[in-house]
Amino acid sequence: MVGIDMKIGVVGLGFVGLSLSSVLASKNISTIGIDSDKEKCKTILNGKPPFFEPELEKTLKEGLGKKFLISDDFSLLLDCELIFVTVGTPQRNDGSIELSIIKNAIKKISYILNKSKKAQTVIIKSTVVPGTMKNVVLPILEKGSKKRAGKDFGLISNPEFLQESSAIKNTKFPHLIILGGYQTLFMKKFKKFLIKLHPNTEIIVTNHQTAEMIKYANNSFLATKISFINQLSNICQRIPEVNIDEIAKVIGLDPRIGQLFLNAGPGYGGSCLPKDMKALINFSNKVGVKPTLLDAVEEINVKQLNQIISLLERKIGKINSKKITVFGTSFKPNTDDVRDSISIQLIQKLLKKKANVTVFDPRAIENTKKIFGKKISYGNSMTDALDKSQCVIIMTHWKQFEKLDARYLKRMNRKLIIDCRRIFTNKKLDAEYIALGLGK
Repeated sequence: MVGIDMKIGVVGLGFVGLSLSSVLASKNISTIGIDSDKEKCKTILNGKPPFFEPELEKTLKEGLGKKFLISDDFSLLLDCELIFVTVGTPQRNDGSIELSIIKNAIKKISYILNKSKKAQTVIIKSTVVPGTMKNVVLPILEKGSKKRAGKDFGLISNPEFLQESSAIKNTKFPHLIILGGYQTLFMKKFKKFLIKLHPNTEIIVTNHQTAEMIKYANNSFLATKISFINQLSNICQRIPEVNIDEIAKVIGLDPRIGQLFLNAGPGYGGSCLPKDMKALINFSNKVGVKPTLLDAVEEINVKQLNQIISLLERKIGKINSKKITVFGTSFKPNTDDVRDSISIQLIQKLLKKKANVTVFDPRAIENTKKIFGKKISYGNSMTDALDKSQCVIIMTHWKQFEKLDARYLKRMNRKLIIDCRRIFTNKKLDAEYIALGLGK
């Protein structure tokens, strides 16, 4: 407990919002979670998160046992001193972000500001392109509230840097906090709140546009590191006895480079990196700057999938009617999130080539079914998924997949493994084994 005596509202109970509100409530801070989806609210009230995230269910139940209220009623925000906005900004077909959800939420919050007698601060954690706070959010809030930002209420940008599979840890112990806005009393008060909540975390204050850009800069750089190591991995695969993991480990020891996000694989996926890359490319073109490097990063990511298909066709010929097993459909281990998952894109390519696809994932099968339905088969276990298979492609490094050995492989019609994560580079398997980034 941190001894914070105020009410806090969190609008939008998705990945970011539910993680944040659960952590706040678990610290005995009076928290109100607002979401327009009534069914989602009921599920959360029963202590069940609508998605899997390690430690989230435990933290949620801990919060519900203290001061945590869940509702779809925005009027409950009237007594909240801080209102966090964590609603989604989905992607349009051209890569730009769709602002209708956040506009709708901000409009409702503006009416709350109008009625409230408290000095409230609105904190935007949703990912938005530079200029959104100034040109979209601010005018809506001032018009609906009939009040002035900085004088009558606070408005602060506070981009999040949560990683799926470690969201609770990241929420409790952020590596850095970015605040965008003017140096008002509202900013000072919010900063004091954060210092109490995260006494060991550095807080950087800048303006709205810079804060908005920091989030995109951060994610685009991580995507660049991944595409760089994947490009290098493809080169290494053509050189006998060269191992991309050893190269990544050594260059990662250089403090100018760092070890994180240098794991070669099938490409980057998930709900953030692909979306933010496309949004930044779209935004860059709109402001008259051709993003040559960002375009190349995205192109490498797309082509990485073709590398896997080419390897498969080189080994088994035409894929048509052949049973191909895919291990892992979530974009990373310890999550059930399949949004922009490279595995999902691989399956789509395999289906276009008329393959019979069977998948197995410890957590993401239900979400995979929502995409493919009966177009593919679903293994109840690793053994089941490998039965009569011509090849298994390992896409996600779930710990469970490390158990793969002769007992499982004997169920395959052809013992061919394409290991996109190099799980078995140091293990002898009775199978034909190809690992991305491992030269032969």
